Amino acid sequence: MLVSANLYPWDVDADPGAADRIAGLGLAEVTLAAAYHGVRAVTPFHPRHRIVTREASVYYRTDVARWRGAPLRPAEAGPAGSFERAAGRLRASGLRVNAWAVLAHGCGAVADGRSCCVRNAYGDSYPWALCIGTPAVRDYAAALAAEVATLGEADAIELEACGWYGLDHGSAHDKTGEAAGPAARFLLSVCFCPACAGAYGRAGADPEELRAAVCSALDRAFGWGATGAAPAVPVDPDELLPADVAAALLGARAALAEGLMREVIAAVRAAAPGKPVLVHADPDPRAAGSNPGYDPAVLLGPGGADGIVLSCWDPARAVPLVTSVAAAAPPGSRIAASLLAVAGLGGRPDTLAEQAQAVGAAGATELRLYHAGLASPSDLAAIRALCHARR
Repeated sequence: MLVSANLYPWDVDADPGAADRIAGLGLAEVTLAAAYHGVRAVTPFHPRHRIVTREASVYYRTDVARWRGAPLRPAEAGPAGSFERAAGRLRASGLRVNAWAVLAHGCGAVADGRSCCVRNAYGDSYPWALCIGTPAVRDYAAALAAEVATLGEADAIELEACGWYGLDHGSAHDKTGEAAGPAARFLLSVCFCPACAGAYGRAGADPEELRAAVCSALDRAFGWGATGAAPAVPVDPDELLPADVAAALLGARAALAEGLMREVIAAVRAAAPGKPVLVHADPDPRAAGSNPGYDPAVLLGPGGADGIVLSCWDPARAVPLVTSVAAAAPPGSRIAASLLAVAGLGGRPDTLAEQAQAVGAAGATELRLYHAGLASPSDLAAIRALCHARR
């Protein structure tokens, strides 16, 4: 089973020993961030720094002509070209490099305010979440993915947040409290910007009735609004909206997501023919965020991706998740299970071998270990042991 690990460019750039240290783990390849959201990260081994803070940026040298006049365009992080330098050193050490590109999680600069962002049923705007129902966002995502795919140092491309983004936002001090439940996360992630309202209308639903239904459901469930009536019991997501309303909403969102996915992958195929494309996703159609919801049969079907990357950080969910996707995926699809290998982030590196065995038996064809750049010496030892045991 192929084993890869995630890295940031600053884990390798300007560290003469980093590439050989990573190659010495026994990995076949690395997944290196080329376009990433805002982050604060530890760098345990770098000779120049220990904590790195970055705004949403790209880490390669962009094509200025490609972005001239675009309403959305990527911000280029300094020092320029860190992806190319890091990837070059990793490849020289014998590792393949997947370029990791985050699309809808605020990795571009919006020229006209927040018109390209998700707007919830109450009218609140999420500046970290680009709305994939907006034409400018779709153009941006396709152009960004195509540009990353053409990087000569990239052997393949992995697309994160290639679909709906919403309430979840990992790099802010979160104060949403009770809104963190699955029912509220979904409904607070539903966008009602003009572009999405138009899509709901074309799908046969009245956008204002949908918006009112979502607001009413949230207010009832959480005791929000003028009445302040506290909910009697926690509410299941499927019970928040009438079945016909929920079906209309999910159908319209799935159609928009599929359209984005096909546009992005077509742009990548045109820019870099033959280069493998994997998409971070979840089979739950309500999922919004880094791993947005897609039907695996659609995502991996004709005109779709070569593979799917599944978040298997929760060991209790990992096997059922991989099993369901493996059953729905077309034969020959790449199914990568991402395992959390950093104890400081809540992972269990001491059980990596057991986790890998379980997801492999469930149908995973390869592993992603998150995250070699954030790993402590003991975390790296666990990664090394797993890789050498699988040789």
